[in-house]
Amino acid sequence: MIVVTGAAGFIGSCLVSKLNEDRFNDLVLVDDFSKKEKLVNYQNKQYALLVDRKEFPQWLVEHEDQVQFVFHLGARTDTTEFNVEIFNELNLHYSQEIWKICVEKSLPLVYASSAATYGDGALGYKDDHSVIPELHPLNPYGESKNDFDKWVLEQKEQPFFWAGLKFFNVYGPNEYHKGRMASVVFHAFHQITQKGEMKLFRSHRPDFADGGQMRDFIYVKDLINVCMWLMHHRSNSGIYNLGSGKARTFNDLAHATFHAMGKASKIDFIDTPIDIRDKYQYFTEADMSKLIGIGYPHPFHSLEEGITDYVQQYLNQNKYY
Repeated sequence: MIVVTGAAGFIGSCLVSKLNEDRFNDLVLVDDFSKKEKLVNYQNKQYALLVDRKEFPQWLVEHEDQVQFVFHLGARTDTTEFNVEIFNELNLHYSQEIWKICVEKSLPLVYASSAATYGDGALGYKDDHSVIPELHPLNPYGESKNDFDKWVLEQKEQPFFWAGLKFFNVYGPNEYHKGRMASVVFHAFHQITQKGEMKLFRSHRPDFADGGQMRDFIYVKDLINVCMWLMHHRSNSGIYNLGSGKARTFNDLAHATFHAMGKASKIDFIDTPIDIRDKYQYFTEADMSKLIGIGYPHPFHSLEEGITDYVQQYLNQNKYY
């Protein structure tokens, strides 16, 4: 059996689809399945069992002899939530519990970290273990992810193979349920569909033009290809960046979305909301040399390629992956 936590969510459900494509159907899906808006993400997938998130640690202890691999992708990902205790419970302590079981039962583990751990980028975006204790995330979500990364690196006992993946700005199918936290591509598509234009956040820094803020946008299909490769690779444990390796502007993203929809670009700017303005990352770019250095062989979609596939194969048809 292969375990996927967060299996009803955006990235987790896409990973389940990829596993099914590769004929892995003996899957254990872990999540809070009471959220009915996520049902469509997994209802047509092939799997062996659904396990509630709260019951999963005990289930894993009791059935570890049936488990071959654990993907721990479940987390509270709302960057606008500032209740630290929520993140401590769902992201830090829960992840520590899963880690300890994987150590005790000798189970390989891949878990989701985040580029939010890099904060304002003052220390760069290199996934060097020596830098991680010095990072200063800008919000409790990023802090919880970095706290777990730091804790992991302090552990003398580790699974025989493990990898923490710092996800950068992920976009792609199966994020319909995410609301405000859905990708900018998702929001762009719907704004363009409804109003014929796209609103981007105005820059509040003199060194960035409006719409010139830059992020490393990664298509979810590339992300899950890395997860699959690591499952087969099972060596070179560590924490790795997972982005495209190329920062692009929000203007680039908007133009690519208009183009994929066959429409002329029309972009307007609005102020960045006050509640996130001082926590806003103006530049992120994954240094991907570490993952490539251990042999990862596959190219990544360009922003234009990924958006075209997402818009034309999924959003236009309200289709799930």
